[in-house]
Amino acid sequence: MSSNKSAQRIASIVVLLLGLVSTIVALVIDIMGMELSFRGALLILGILLFFTGLYFIPTQKHHKTIINIIFLFPLLFCFAVTVIIPFGLGLFYSTTDWNGIRMTGFVGLSNYTAMFKDPSFLWSLIITVVFVIINMIAVNVIGLALAVLCTSKIRAVGFFRAAYFIPNLIGGIVLGYIWQFIFNNVVLKWTLDAFNYNSSMLSKYNTAFLAIVMVYVWQYAGYIMMIYITGLTTVPSDVIEAAAIDGATAVQTFFKIKLPMIASTITICTFLTLQSAFKQFDVNMSLTNGTGSVQDFMGQYLSNGTQMLALNIYNTAITKNNYAMGQAKAVLFFIILSIVSILQVRISNKREVEM
Repeated sequence: MSSNKSAQRIASIVVLLLGLVSTIVALVIDIMGMELSFRGALLILGILLFFTGLYFIPTQKHHKTIINIIFLFPLLFCFAVTVIIPFGLGLFYSTTDWNGIRMTGFVGLSNYTAMFKDPSFLWSLIITVVFVIINMIAVNVIGLALAVLCTSKIRAVGFFRAAYFIPNLIGGIVLGYIWQFIFNNVVLKWTLDAFNYNSSMLSKYNTAFLAIVMVYVWQYAGYIMMIYITGLTTVPSDVIEAAAIDGATAVQTFFKIKLPMIASTITICTFLTLQSAFKQFDVNMSLTNGTGSVQDFMGQYLSNGTQMLALNIYNTAITKNNYAMGQAKAVLFFIILSIVSILQVRISNKREVEM
C-alpha cells in the first residue's frame, strides 16, 4: 500500500514539475518576443499539468486545502493578470523613459520629481481635492434627503425613486455631451446685461467647474439615494413608534434615532462617493475636456482649468505620448486614493461606535 502511495506521489510530483516547466517556458517565449504559435497551448498545458499533479498528490491532511486552491485559481489568476501584474509593471515603467512602445533606460525617480514641478499637474490635484470635498457633502446630503422623501408616506413613491435613479443609468460620456448642449444652448446661460456679460457656464473655468459639480451630483445622488433607502427601511418600526409615543418630533426622530441606526450605511455611501469623485473622468472629458484658462498659477498661464487628476493622467500618457510620466502620476494617484480611503473608513467606523 505504501509503495503505491510512493509511486503515486512520485508521478504527481513529476507531472507537477512538468507543468511548472511548461508554464515557465511559455512565459519566457512570450517575454522574449519569439514568434512561436504554440506558446499559448504550451501555457495552458502547463497550467493543467501543474494542477493535475497538485490534485493527485496523496496527502490526506492538506487535500482539502489543495482543492480549495484549485477552485480559487481562476479568480486569483484573473485578479493577478488584471490588477497585480499591471500594477507591478506600472511601478517599473514609472522609473523608466517608456514611450508606450519601448524604453531606452531607467530614470529613477525623476518622473516623480518632475510632475511636482509641473503647475498643470498640481492644479489638477488641487481641483480634484476640492471636487471630492464638495461632492462628498453634496451627494450624501441630497441623496439622504431624497431617501427620506422616498420612504415617507406620499403618493407615487415608486415613480420618484425611478425618476431620481434614472440619471445614474446614463453613461458619463453621453451625459456630458447632453449637459454641454444644455449649458451652451438652452436655459443655463449666464446673462448679465448690466455687466455686458453673456456667455455659457462652460466658458470660464470657475463656472465650468461648478457645472461639472452640478452634473455629477445630478447623476450620482440617485444611486446613493437607493443605498440610503435600504438603510432607512432597516430601522425597526417599533423604535420609531416608541419615539412618537414619547413625544419626539419628526426632526428629533431623524437625528436622534434614524441617523445613528444607519451609521454603517453612511460609511458605505461616503466611501463610494469618495472613490467615484476621485476617479471622475468621463463627465470631465465630455463636458469641458479639461479646458478653462487660469491666468496666474505658480507664475504660469494654464489652459487646463477644469482638468481633474484622472483626465490629466490620460492626457499625459495618450495625448502627449509620455507614458512613463503618466504612469508615475497614476502610481501617485493610487497612493493618495488608498490613503484617503483607509482614513475615511477608519474615521467613519470610529464614528459608528460613538453613534
